[in-house]
Amino acid sequence: MKIAVSSQGKTLQDGFDPSFGQCVGFIIYDTQSQDTSFMDNSQNQNAAQGAGIQAAQAVSPSGADVLITGQVGPNAMQALSHSQMKIFASSAGTVQVAILAWEKNERKPITSASGAR
Repeated sequence: MKIAVSSQGKTLQDGFDPSFGQCVGFIIYDTQSQDTSFMDNSQNQNAAQGAGIQAAQAVSPSGADVLITGQVGPNAMQALSHSQMKIFASSAGTVQVAILAWEKNERKPITSASGAR
C-alpha cells in the first residue's frame, strides 16, 4: 500500500504540512518496501487560487491508496473524489508520526471539504 503525506520537506523526519494544496510536497511511502519518494508541490505554495486542484491532479496518479493531510478545500475535495484514495486528517509534527498514527488507526477520515485556506 502507498501513502501520500503532505510535507514541509523531502523525508519522513520533515514536518507534516496541514495544508494540502500549498504544501511543499508529498512524501509517498510504500508500506511493504518502506521506500519513500518525494513529489514536489512548490509551484503551488504561493498560488492565489487553484492550488488544491493542481495538487489533487498531481498526487492522484501517484498510486497512493491513502492521503494524509490537514485541510482539503472544496475544489480539491471534488478533484480527489475521482481517485480511489482514502483521505485522513492529521496534525502530526512529522510525516513519520502522521504515518505511524494512521497505521494505529488514530486518524479520522476526511469525508467533506474543510474550507479553503
